[in-house]
Amino acid sequence: MRALLTISLLAPCSIALGAPKPEVRKPDEVVTYRKTEQAELKLEIFRPAGWKADDERPAIVFFFGGGWVGGSTTQFHPQATRLASRGMVAYCADYRVRSRHKTSPFEAVADAKAAVRWVWRNAGGQGIDPNRIVSAGGSAGGHLAACCGLVAGHDGIKKGEPVFIPAAMVLFNPVIDTSPKGYGHDKLKERYRELSPVEHVHDKTVPTLILVGSADTTTPVFGHKLFEARMKKKKRSCELIISQGQKHGFFNARGDNDNYWNTLAGMEQFLWDLNFIRMPGR
Repeated sequence: MRALLTISLLAPCSIALGAPKPEVRKPDEVVTYRKTEQAELKLEIFRPAGWKADDERPAIVFFFGGGWVGGSTTQFHPQATRLASRGMVAYCADYRVRSRHKTSPFEAVADAKAAVRWVWRNAGGQGIDPNRIVSAGGSAGGHLAACCGLVAGHDGIKKGEPVFIPAAMVLFNPVIDTSPKGYGHDKLKERYRELSPVEHVHDKTVPTLILVGSADTTTPVFGHKLFEARMKKKKRSCELIISQGQKHGFFNARGDNDNYWNTLAGMEQFLWDLNFIRMPGR
């Protein structure tokens, strides 16, 4: 485990020559994964070159941020495009938010779990390995990705189906602590522990990567360090990478793109270590 590393240690060599603009392409397909009273919810699918429906590739499901209030699936189109080029099938999931659907974080968690379960249920036709599905996201989307692997309940399990959790989690400055010291307590109030990932670390928690900025005041590093400590106590794999001086949302593709490429490098190293992606030259 590489805890408390400065993210520059994982920066790709291309950054030294000036960070290029990330490649972004349109999804190969858009499917409905859930029908709700408020909306039909979609998954945008990014497939690797040479993909076939009977493949057994690893997959990753991204959830956008926005405080459970707003946001767009396009936030993770750059990362999805990149990981598809590395051999994964990448999904960007829509889910219900307050601004568009007048819903709460509880509905968002139910949607996220439905999204990863749809991918798992349809693994055969999607050309993916059901045992190598990763949940990922940023901020509130990171919270949803974490809930998929940590929080019990809020599932749409069919009769006879087993409980499903992702094989790994990649969390970009996630809402990991919903107590008064963290984020989201005002939205969850007395039910905050129910959806607070740091309160639900268990004996089967999957390998987890957290990327956060030391100057993040929205999702304070205190909560991420507490999560890491609880993972260590349970002898679970948790890599916490703290980027010095960076604020909330630093991982997004914007500005000079340095932070995008740095956090992308951290994610790729994590996924490569799990044998989930191909890396050129390795």
